[in-house]
Amino acid sequence: MNANSTFNLSTSTDEPRMGLSRTGHTVVAVFLGLILVFGFLNNLIVLILFCKFKTLRNPVNMLLLNISASDMLVCISGTTFSFISNIYGRWIGGEHGCRWYGFVNSCFGIVSLISLAILSYERYSTLTLAKKHGSDYQKALLGVGGSWLYSLIWTVPPLIGWSGYGLEGSGTSCSVQWTSESPKSVSYIICLFIFCLAIPVTVMTYCYARLFYAVKQVGKIRKTSARKREFHVLFMVITTVICYLICWMPYGVIALLATFGRPGLVSPVASVIPSILAKSSTVCNPIIYILMNKQFYKCFLVLFHCQPPSAADGETTCPSRVMAIQLNQKTEGGIACSSQTHPQVDEKMVCLLSPESSMEPVSENTAQLSKENSLL
Repeated sequence: MNANSTFNLSTSTDEPRMGLSRTGHTVVAVFLGLILVFGFLNNLIVLILFCKFKTLRNPVNMLLLNISASDMLVCISGTTFSFISNIYGRWIGGEHGCRWYGFVNSCFGIVSLISLAILSYERYSTLTLAKKHGSDYQKALLGVGGSWLYSLIWTVPPLIGWSGYGLEGSGTSCSVQWTSESPKSVSYIICLFIFCLAIPVTVMTYCYARLFYAVKQVGKIRKTSARKREFHVLFMVITTVICYLICWMPYGVIALLATFGRPGLVSPVASVIPSILAKSSTVCNPIIYILMNKQFYKCFLVLFHCQPPSAADGETTCPSRVMAIQLNQKTEGGIACSSQTHPQVDEKMVCLLSPESSMEPVSENTAQLSKENSLL
């Protein structure tokens, strides 16, 4: 497969167009190199935190681990080959390598997207739904397994005839054949856009809007104790949705323009930028969903010796004064993250810990709403 013969996002087979210049490929390689390094390191840190601190291994955090694992796989299997190809100025993997690249990166990317949507629903349901049915770990495993199954449902069809995978943009990476005008390809692209982009965005927007509304209701009851929490939730919601849209919406829009617009409407440069933004999600996700999480952040500081750890039975801990509230009962605990489960607080209670040392007691009518502290 020649790099100048097929360009998914930028050209059609009827109107081939030259790709980037040597300087353009160098610039793209620099950006991809930065994304590769920081994306790999950020997600590696997340995996190390999960391995080192046992308290982080709770059902809710399994979704975060799934996101980091899929993002790391994108860095290894996707960003690496795009980086090397841009150094050479052409795709170096051949036709079969291109199909494999398109499949695995689409699969890992959709896993990450769906996991983010599931995480938003988990945050919303944990905060607002007091009654639970079934095991927390069963739900977490169902969410993780469901994200991979859902992704495979939408990424395997191009391998067996419903659309296909080929070169995109400047000819140094591969994805779905956006410019194909066959009915099969067009129908697949429409379904992919609806079920793998529009629906996850809608779920995230709705769940985080409802989550913020619920926290705001707490603020009306206990303004002093909820003011800081309300601001934190608002900041998290805005950051999450905006970064999600910045990373993925440009790629979706360019793909639709390449599919339904006139031939040659999208230039190679215009197609490369959204692709880079989509890959940059592997850098943003660990920061937003992990390092902005107070429980993870305390463990992060201990891991890099930025915060002196306290000794508890000879094992490293990250102590903080916290208050756990569950089923209209207040329970005092003393653990934020540790290498073993705290004896005074059971595993389910760890998920509900509030890292705010100065938080005032919340009234019994709104006790369930304190759960969002472990999910932010």
